[in-house]
Amino acid sequence: MKILVAYLATSGGADAVVLGARLARTLSTDLEISMILPPERDSVLAATTNYESVLAKQAAEWLVEAKSLVGEDIAVTTNIAYADSSAGGIIAEAERIAAEAIVVGGGGGGLVGAHTLGSVVNELLHSSPVPIVLAPRGTRHSTIERVREVTCAVGGRPGADLLLSTAVRAAGAAGTPLRLVSLVALDSVGDGHKSDDAALEQARIHANETVERVKAKLPEDIKVTWSVVDGESVEDAVNKLEWHDGDVIMVGSSRLGQARRLFLGSTAAKMLRVLQVPMVVVPREET
Repeated sequence: MKILVAYLATSGGADAVVLGARLARTLSTDLEISMILPPERDSVLAATTNYESVLAKQAAEWLVEAKSLVGEDIAVTTNIAYADSSAGGIIAEAERIAAEAIVVGGGGGGLVGAHTLGSVVNELLHSSPVPIVLAPRGTRHSTIERVREVTCAVGGRPGADLLLSTAVRAAGAAGTPLRLVSLVALDSVGDGHKSDDAALEQARIHANETVERVKAKLPEDIKVTWSVVDGESVEDAVNKLEWHDGDVIMVGSSRLGQARRLFLGSTAAKMLRVLQVPMVVVPREET
């Protein structure tokens, strides 16, 4: 069992390494830090400048710097791979080492807030067969060594069972509390088919049923709590939740995604605009 960090020599890459180390320490697993480099297609350039050798040497130096961010209590390896597609190369690396998750830096442009997704991360969020963990901007400055609490955003749509079982497994392995939340955006339910009160009541019923199922699967010493939070929008509801450094939130993929592949949905994208904690996006189960 390993955690894979897809590394770039940037502040976002450092955020990913620090978060990857936190996850590895919490789950008592190994860590691999990998860099994906482009193959050199121009044979003339390669012959005259030894391009690949120079780039590989620089990447190796960057990986030494990345490894220095990880505590000595964690078994960490580094690797350099070549691929035409950065996202494809990262997925291939994850499959090669049978990674439990891929950790990436969330700062790269695209959204406003602590998570600003770049093109490679966006591609991973629409294609990865394993969970993607997004490190918010500034994670590298945190002194928190272990995950404090796992929050799982529970919905009632098909595909939620795999998300829930993944959250239960993660909380059990980490020995951390598990918080189940149901977010009710009132701007999406006042459509004449269901009142705000009816939507909230349905969410409460579902949350009650879910928490009892979860408690039966976890050791008695693992605390399980649940909350139904409403707001004028998804962002408003998320902001009503209390967050602490060391928390993570797990969300599921859109039902539009392929089986066993990620597809970042609109609700999760809205959450990213305001979240200051890492988000774990779990692929949709097979149907």
